[in-house]
Amino acid sequence: MSADIWHLDPWTVLAIVLMGAATYACRGGGYWLFRQISPSPLVRAILHYVPGTLFLSFVVPALVHGGLQPTMGAVATAITMIYARNLGLAIAAGVIASYGVWMLR
Repeated sequence: MSADIWHLDPWTVLAIVLMGAATYACRGGGYWLFRQISPSPLVRAILHYVPGTLFLSFVVPALVHGGLQPTMGAVATAITMIYARNLGLAIAAGVIASYGVWMLR
């Protein structure tokens, strides 16, 4: 195995660190904000559905325009999650199914 495989570009490392810091700031900022204010029941109800809608806003376009590979990955993930109720196994099934379609093209 070549040592070049493990070479990390400093800009890549910086990007990863900054993305992690931004993620932490967003999550921590949300917790801080909700300790400072008391949202109304309407705001709480709206925020309850935001994570699901954000997830759908990323997944649906990929499924609509992505073709067979992402569709088969999503189907494998959903079926595995329904029957196994194991998130890790469902993710693995989706990745394997998507990779299998990619290998067959």
